[in-house]
Amino acid sequence: MREKLVTFFRSLLRGLPFHGRDMEEDETSTLLPKTNKVDVFCPSNAQNYSPNPTREEETGWPRKQAIPWQVLQPSYHSLDTLSSCVKYLIFFWNMVFFVAGLLILAIGIWGLFHKESLESERITYLGSDPMLFFVLAGLVASTISLLGCMGALFENTRLLKLFNAGIITFVIMEVLGAILFFSLRHQIKASLQDSLRVAVLRYQDDADLQFIMNEIQAGLQCCGVESYQDWKTNLYFNCSSPGVQACGVPSSCCLDPLENGTILNSQCGFGTLSLEEFVAQSIIYLGGCVPQLSRWLDNHAGAISSYFVFLIVIEVGSLLLASKLLADIAFARTLY
Repeated sequence: MREKLVTFFRSLLRGLPFHGRDMEEDETSTLLPKTNKVDVFCPSNAQNYSPNPTREEETGWPRKQAIPWQVLQPSYHSLDTLSSCVKYLIFFWNMVFFVAGLLILAIGIWGLFHKESLESERITYLGSDPMLFFVLAGLVASTISLLGCMGALFENTRLLKLFNAGIITFVIMEVLGAILFFSLRHQIKASLQDSLRVAVLRYQDDADLQFIMNEIQAGLQCCGVESYQDWKTNLYFNCSSPGVQACGVPSSCCLDPLENGTILNSQCGFGTLSLEEFVAQSIIYLGGCVPQLSRWLDNHAGAISSYFVFLIVIEVGSLLLASKLLADIAFARTLY
């Protein structure tokens, strides 16, 4: 009985863990690194010791990622004073052209609705309507100017590049147009004569041609294509016509179409084609519009050239300013 109790207690003592035994096994284990005994009593000397452990080190759970500071900051450093002045100069400058483009667009749309050119029975003639030119010109000008405004205000490089592309296109088209006009001026003159003859023949049939012809004759103080006798080719103004307009010319040919400065006398040119030339010259203009237009171009060639150069300078200046702003924005982003 005694031997059985001794054997039981020996087996029990062998199963109990001992601290010293564990320490020896830890120090002699090939799987764990040896620990310096000094580090047990002086934890500050231990490798990778942190006096203020983080929540991740204490609990083992990953720390929640915070919002990066870069999201709250702009994508690049702010522009300097000179670049800011260029930025707002481009904005206000293009805002003026944007408003002007909207006014031209409004005039074109008003003209289309006023003449009922958008009705179904006249939609086929929309391509020949001169008011369509105002609509397209106003739409293009306002769109390009809006790109410049928004690109400069928000410092958007894509909008500024589109603005530069539009300006470059305009400059190229204007230069090519000027070259073609100078080289083909004789052909253009002949084409203008043919167009005016068509306008004289279809004066009462087409409201657009009637408007254009009246504006040309009143503005250039002329009558007909080559002379006032060209109105005899019109069916209604021909002297053999039975109507009241026979042997007459439009009121835009009259020297003084207004009576008392307020009322337009639409019959001031009636019967003038049957009068002698020295008598008719006191009532209407005798010279045609093509010779008068040639003289006007010769007399105002310097002014027209100056306006053209001024327009090119404005466009090139806007292009240079936008390019300067693009370079400043790119430089500011490289500093970030």
